[in-house]
Amino acid sequence: MHLKASSPKSNKPAPIKVGICGLGTVGSGTFNILQRQADVITRRLGRTIEVTQIGARRDNPACDTTGINITRDIFDVARNPDVHILVEMIGGYDTARELVLTAIDHGKHVVTANKALIAEHGNEIFAAAEAKGVVVAYEAAVAGGIPIIKSLREGLAANQVEWLAGIINGTGNFILSEMRDKGRDFGDVLKEAQALGYAEADPTFDVEGIDAAHKLTIMAANAFGMPLRFDHTYTEGISQLTPHDINYARDLGYQIKHLGIARRRDSGVELRVHPTLIPQQQPLAAVDGVMNAVLVQGDAVGQTMYYGAGAGAEPTGSAVVADILDIARLIDHPTAAVPPLSFASASDLNVLPIDAVETGYYLRIHAKDHPGVMTTITRILSNYHINIDALIQRERRDTDGCADIVMLTHKTLEADMNTAIAEMEQHDDIVGSITRIRLDPLG
Repeated sequence: MHLKASSPKSNKPAPIKVGICGLGTVGSGTFNILQRQADVITRRLGRTIEVTQIGARRDNPACDTTGINITRDIFDVARNPDVHILVEMIGGYDTARELVLTAIDHGKHVVTANKALIAEHGNEIFAAAEAKGVVVAYEAAVAGGIPIIKSLREGLAANQVEWLAGIINGTGNFILSEMRDKGRDFGDVLKEAQALGYAEADPTFDVEGIDAAHKLTIMAANAFGMPLRFDHTYTEGISQLTPHDINYARDLGYQIKHLGIARRRDSGVELRVHPTLIPQQQPLAAVDGVMNAVLVQGDAVGQTMYYGAGAGAEPTGSAVVADILDIARLIDHPTAAVPPLSFASASDLNVLPIDAVETGYYLRIHAKDHPGVMTTITRILSNYHINIDALIQRERRDTDGCADIVMLTHKTLEADMNTAIAEMEQHDDIVGSITRIRLDPLG
């Protein structure tokens, strides 16, 4: 859609007309910022932004929508010829995809905060947008108010990104922070997170890493110039972590964080979300509570870190409004648009399976306190060329007559570690499953 630079009766540029679909947390935050900051936005942009239509199942008392066309059918907004930019805030997959594709088909630009939509359907959506000559912007889909997508697309455009790592789910970070600081169990902290509104009634997306995997998929596509590959992103949650593991890690000089890591290798790209031991002096180790942070290593700039609120009505709404302004500037100059995944052409890089990844490891082995147990463990590790870097052995526990053997290993292939763990678990003196957490110095 092309908008004339000025209206026929005035030298002032015509207003940009926005339709918002969904008036929940982020939709209401976006609406309220647009209303409250109208004068500032006009000065920044040189033209006004007008919310002319809202599609929502119900009104939101936090928003004064007096004089605005309200519809209960969100597709009315997608088809409305007077709307230049559709803001998709309904979330989910199927309906959101249909809404966005309908808006694109009607020549509208789109702004969305929907990471699941972009991670799983973005390749299709961006192709449709390119065919129609419109823009789909999604800064708010990753890390809330942190401008990480703009940083990867524009601020670091001179760099080849070597790797990035992020704490990109506030719920999981809050849970791990509480477990570390107060020695609480996972289930206990999860209930508090739900009571505080940090976690949903069904917390699976947050605590099992799916939400973070969506965000990592989007960041990696921008960092490496590859298609979105959510289906190839390895995902592991935090629900099996215990206060014992967190305390042992601290004794060894590390913290456990739930990270999304994307790393370029000669043989392909690693895309993985899992609990990770990182050194206590690493900047990401200081990111606590519900905050988000992303560390990026570029070949020219070195390491840069981006920190801030990863969710919330106005932090995320801030990113949505920034996208609206970017699109408004492009309406008269469409050739200035940055490609949707920051590269003019995609390189279909190979995504490495987790078995092909090399990292260090934290192992916690619950073993009977018998002579020769350590000899057996070290023999099995040695058979797979796995070297021990540090070791802690706790005193015998009166309850089951067993002791925890905790070790850090040097970097080794995941496939070899899996085989070694399986062999150790077959031994009569090893009780239960061995806890394995990957270690990454992020250097």
